[in-house]
Amino acid sequence: MFTATLSYQKSAELPLDLFAAIQDLKQEMNAIVLAHYYQDPDIQDIADYLGDSLGLSQQAAATEADVIVFAGVHFMAETAKILNPDKLVLLPDLDAGCSLADSCPADAFAAFKAAHPNHLVISYINCTAEIKAMSDIICTSSNAVKIVQQIPPDQPIIFAPDRNLGRYVMTQTGRDMLLWQGSCMVHETFSEKKLVQLQIQHPEAEIIAHPECEPPILRHASYIGSTTALLNYCQRSSRNSFIVATESGIIHQMQKSAPDKQFIPAPPQANCACNECPHMRLNTLEKLYLAMKHRTPEITLPEDIRLAALRPMQRMLAMS
Repeated sequence: MFTATLSYQKSAELPLDLFAAIQDLKQEMNAIVLAHYYQDPDIQDIADYLGDSLGLSQQAAATEADVIVFAGVHFMAETAKILNPDKLVLLPDLDAGCSLADSCPADAFAAFKAAHPNHLVISYINCTAEIKAMSDIICTSSNAVKIVQQIPPDQPIIFAPDRNLGRYVMTQTGRDMLLWQGSCMVHETFSEKKLVQLQIQHPEAEIIAHPECEPPILRHASYIGSTTALLNYCQRSSRNSFIVATESGIIHQMQKSAPDKQFIPAPPQANCACNECPHMRLNTLEKLYLAMKHRTPEITLPEDIRLAALRPMQRMLAMS
């Protein structure tokens, strides 16, 4: 952790020590900062709880704080609001969206669902509140297999919005599901050719991957799991080197938890930082401080949408 003095100090609104100022605001507001593993390292270090979608949902449901500051993307802050209608939920940058959530527009999905009226809808939590409101059960990458296994074998299932996670769940459960064809821009950017070349350069490294990756990447992985599962696996594994096929923000925590091990980000197709989510990185420590200071941007939802989305969220939490 460092003291953020940067060029932002020229603004009268920003203190010299943002970390200390944010800690003071937490106490003053009775606020909790929830952050996803894909956030910048400084935000990860200031968070009260750091986790993946399932863990963040559970923390949001259990918190006694008056204010939830969500350092993540829009659907995550919406989820916190769904679970906490009477709390102030802040998102440092309202433009922090999600390519996967955007790939499933509410009107198109409503028509898709109407065309298959006897199907149970299981939606990955990486979707908008409107999609959650049309769902029967929500899942995360941590619990998707477990939830699908609890559905009667004769019940047809629509799985949305991530086709790659859906395909992975099908291979693990043997269930045939109707998949919405959405995807995450980051997890589809990895290059199989470059991944194989990287493993040739690092033959001692074990490939681990998130199930949102495409099948050619997953075929090379010796371990597949959610971000939390990947982190835990690296901690307990006897291996000392890993090639990590997910958003590279998780590597900060991997290095903190296992400083003697090597973590290599899986390469994208292009020569770019495409394995970093541009939406996640819109949040900064400066924006987080200003959001707390001014109590905005605030996440709000129509009550009918919130209540409809709450039911499948509660089913997920109960089934997890």
